[in-house]
Amino acid sequence: MMVGRSFLPLSLALALLALLAPAAHAQLPQRDVAAGRAEHARMLKSLGIDKPLRPGVSYNKAAPRIVNYDEAKAGPFSLLPDPLSFPDGRPVADAEAWWKLRRPQIVEAYASEEHGRVPRHAPKITWRVVKETHAVRAGVPVIEKRLAGQADNSRAPSIKVSLDLLVVTPEAKTGAPLILEFGFPDGSPWGRPAPAGPDWRDLVIARGWGYAILDPTSVQADDPAKLNQGIIGLANRGKPRRPDDWGALRAWAWGASRALDYFETDPAIDPKRVGIEGLSRYGKGALLAMAYEPRLAVGLIASSGEGGAKLHRRRRGEQVENLAAEGEHHWMAGNFLKYAGPLTADDLPVDAHELIALVAPRPLFISVGNDEADAWCDPRGMFMAAVAAGPVYRLLGAKDLGATTFPAPLTLIADGDLAFRQHEGGHTPGPNWPSFLDFAARYLEPGKK
Repeated sequence: MMVGRSFLPLSLALALLALLAPAAHAQLPQRDVAAGRAEHARMLKSLGIDKPLRPGVSYNKAAPRIVNYDEAKAGPFSLLPDPLSFPDGRPVADAEAWWKLRRPQIVEAYASEEHGRVPRHAPKITWRVVKETHAVRAGVPVIEKRLAGQADNSRAPSIKVSLDLLVVTPEAKTGAPLILEFGFPDGSPWGRPAPAGPDWRDLVIARGWGYAILDPTSVQADDPAKLNQGIIGLANRGKPRRPDDWGALRAWAWGASRALDYFETDPAIDPKRVGIEGLSRYGKGALLAMAYEPRLAVGLIASSGEGGAKLHRRRRGEQVENLAAEGEHHWMAGNFLKYAGPLTADDLPVDAHELIALVAPRPLFISVGNDEADAWCDPRGMFMAAVAAGPVYRLLGAKDLGATTFPAPLTLIADGDLAFRQHEGGHTPGPNWPSFLDFAARYLEPGKK
């Protein structure tokens, strides 16, 4: 079954940004396009690929490949890999076989072919509070802490990495649940308008929970020209990536784990009751964080699309070829480029339903705009991926999605440990925050009615 995308495609995003106020546009990080193209070419050469990759799909009718939104052409038209079958066809008989044998096989396939490997000796992060203030949010007195997570750069002194984290907790409470967002503590550099409705931070604080915002780009720049910088560059001492080295998505997920390291030291937070949220490319990163970091309790994965909750084998919306292109390949391991030529998405050893299955049995809420407003993300495909992950949830004693028919917009499916909802707000998590927080409360505050 299947799924959706990240932020808008780069070409369309740049066109829209040209319409923004100059001040907002000036905040955008500038990419060295030529250097990013050179890094892409270097990786292709290291893979022995001497022919151009297949182009990604586009909204532009003059482009080589037009994005498909025709359900009759969407598929998938090949069998999905079975998470509960070993490579030799034997079934995964029980939970022990899943945890000890099958799950590690799937993790290894993702590490090798999609996300890349975290270095055995990744740099240590040392957290320090750089600013602490008292404030009032949603009528609740809170403590706001701005933290810097300094990476040990003793092995490459010229590369400096400092993780940027904002933590806001109710002043009168200790051991509170907390929601971690992949985002920007000082607001979006893209100058996007805030979504309609209540601010998610107010909703969280009103429940007596805390929230935190980690800037993923402080972990690793969202730029293919900067893979010799950030935590990836530091771990490699500035040397080029190998084909199975980690990409930015895996680095961002690693950053969430380092934030959890800090939460375990802060008495205001209960580190066993921490959820994570991300939108678009950061929804991809949040899903990876849930898959790889067992300390995370619950996730809101918003409009994550290709490389997130969307099935690679689904021929609708964004495609594997988009992620393998010059502007986005840094999100993935170098080996992923093979699947945009000479191989295809059908040759991948894993698909998105297995990424969702790696989260099991923990709760996961998949959020997306409706099938028209957020079509690039392929809402139907994400729903199908959640359905296909269900057998693993059931094997581990959790409840699956409980539905197999794609629901109408605004239909909340949340009776099990997997949840799904389309809203009418487009490419944003905004309208689904209240539903997610009710869903998360079942796990973060199980004693409350």
